[in-house]
Amino acid sequence: MSGHKMIKMDALRKMYEGLGFKNVQTYIQSGNVIFQDKIIDTKKLEKKIAKKITDQFSFEVPIMVKEIDELKTIVKNNPFGNDVSKDISYIHVTFLSAIPDKANVDKIKEGKYGVDEFVWIDNAIYLYCPNGYGITKLNNNFIESKLKVMATTRNWKTTKELLSMAENLQAK
Repeated sequence: MSGHKMIKMDALRKMYEGLGFKNVQTYIQSGNVIFQDKIIDTKKLEKKIAKKITDQFSFEVPIMVKEIDELKTIVKNNPFGNDVSKDISYIHVTFLSAIPDKANVDKIKEGKYGVDEFVWIDNAIYLYCPNGYGITKLNNNFIESKLKVMATTRNWKTTKELLSMAENLQAK
């Protein structure tokens, strides 16, 4: 969550706890929340969380819920993760709300993005942006407009930390 739609992480954590979620943890001022719940339908969880944010904070934000196994798969499948020629500080993952239509992905593949590289696997796009994510054409707005799915991007360090937090929570 960025810009004018800011929610302090403490307030966000309390909101999630108010929804009955267990072991709620937030990660920096990023909008990322790790929690446990008996509901495993991620679409239902997304709707529940989005409605509460709208009710409590008076604005709408897109919500994307990923289960731990999906996050593990996304981390494991990173095609740039073991490439020693890649500086991990320039690796990002764009999480997609659904698997996009292959024809839409093929249209993106036809584009020219300078030194930026991307690989699409299922509901994730792995980015390598050696000049920084802030200037890449392969940003969320571009991806959402081309793929017709919701997208949110995290750097590799954040992605790995979220997985670590989820694994620690699962181990309890």
